[in-house]
Amino acid sequence: MRYVDEFRDPVLAAALVKEIGAISARLERGRDRPFAIMEVCGGHTHAIFRYGLESLLPDLVEFVHGPGCPVCVLPMGRVDDCVAIAERDEVIFATFGDAMRVPGSRKSLLQAKADGADVRMVYSPLDALTLAKRNPERQVVFFGLGFETTMPSTALTVLRAAREQVENFSLFCNHITIIPTLRALLEQPDLGIDGFIGPGHVSMVIGTSPYRFIAEEFHKPLVVAGFEPIDLLQSLLMVLRQIETGTARIENQYARVVPEHGNPQALKAVEEVYEPRETFEWRGLGSIAGSGVRLRAPYAAFDAEKRFSVPDVKVADPSSCRCGEVLTGAVKPWACPEFGTGCTPETPLGALMVSSEGSCAAYYQYGGVRGEAA
Repeated sequence: MRYVDEFRDPVLAAALVKEIGAISARLERGRDRPFAIMEVCGGHTHAIFRYGLESLLPDLVEFVHGPGCPVCVLPMGRVDDCVAIAERDEVIFATFGDAMRVPGSRKSLLQAKADGADVRMVYSPLDALTLAKRNPERQVVFFGLGFETTMPSTALTVLRAAREQVENFSLFCNHITIIPTLRALLEQPDLGIDGFIGPGHVSMVIGTSPYRFIAEEFHKPLVVAGFEPIDLLQSLLMVLRQIETGTARIENQYARVVPEHGNPQALKAVEEVYEPRETFEWRGLGSIAGSGVRLRAPYAAFDAEKRFSVPDVKVADPSSCRCGEVLTGAVKPWACPEFGTGCTPETPLGALMVSSEGSCAAYYQYGGVRGEAA
């Protein structure tokens, strides 16, 4: 038996679903709406749809999909900045593949590449550093984005570039942080979220202790979860048990990977290289204080925003796009008038349709264009 098989065991899944149903039945009395449990990781959203977990839940329980996909929350203005840098003759612009199709106000990076910009897909920031070493006559810019999951690898690459004095390498930093984002969500009036499935990959870096404010200040349960169907069903059950007993704690279902205090080496690199921005704009969510990072002064020579002038213009999403409401759990993708028609994975209008971790893309891939609002 493969190690992963036990986390996909249909008998165990059925037992967990039965327990979830039993708790739901006990909680049903006097309840006028479903219990909304938000998963804040795009990988969780993808797994929920891949394994059809929503279809297994009782009517009184539903998953709500939060802003856990870093590609999906990238605002149009930042994409425009990417394109402006990439279109410079001296630049090789290196990026992860799922960021190439995120639409800006004029074009995506993929369209810029088709128009002649030297945009190259890489699999790690070290690939971009290698490009810089091999092309000393060009400026190589790496598009750094992602939550704390990817921040350490980018930080370590900047440290290596500094150590090796690679002067033609720079970082266009769009890394974002999960804790200020969750706080901003919780401070929204009428959020209507009863509990959280916490992100596994981010927590592998930061640990579980940073989430304590969710239970202590907002009295909401959060369970950090793995990515297999048993992980998610067990985590949901753990959240519901807290709701049933009227408690709010931070629990760790993914203890086989996530330590309480995170990865000290990764956190050390992040702390050395980055500092918080005063504010950072999120697609559909607006500006959130302290939710982004930039390079500290000792590494300013590797900051593409300082090396190149960028437009830095705030651009509103198309009025018909409801990405912001989907990101906060206010509506499901079905409710967007563009879903499956004007916005598809082949021709994305909104960023949630671009990445495989975006909730719109997951709905489209595993559910087609059907739905209550379709």
